[in-house]
Formats: sequence, C-alpha cells, structure tokens
Amino acid sequence: MTTTRSKTPQLTAAKAVEELRTALAGADIRLPSLTCDAASPDLNLVDLGRVSAQVAVALADVVRRGTR
Repeated sequence: MTTTRSKTPQLTAAKAVEELRTALAGADIRLPSLTCDAASPDLNLVDLGRVSAQVAVALADVVRRGTR
C-alpha cells in the first residue's frame, strides 16, 4: 500500500484559533475562552469556550449573513 503526503501543511489548532480570533475581531466579536484544547492535542481540537447570550446572538447573526 502506498501513502502520499498532502502538499498542504496540516492545519493546527493554534493556527485555527488565530484565524478564528482574527475573523471574529473583524466582526467585533470576542470569544474570551477561545483556545486550543490541551487535553487532547492529538485530536487538534479548538475549544470555543463559554460566551454570553449577547455574544452568541451576535455570532449567529454574522454566520447567517455569511451564508446568504
């Protein structure tokens, strides 16, 4: 069996956090607990954390606008 490596660098959780934080800042949204999930580094997970209801509604609005 032959395997090939992707020519695209693997996206890390840290890079994803950075990109998401930057994108959200452009929409004036801050997720204060946004971080990499340190409990499972092999899974490359991002922990979005908790937010207030107001932030959740603002995030939902941005997503809705982006899907239209």
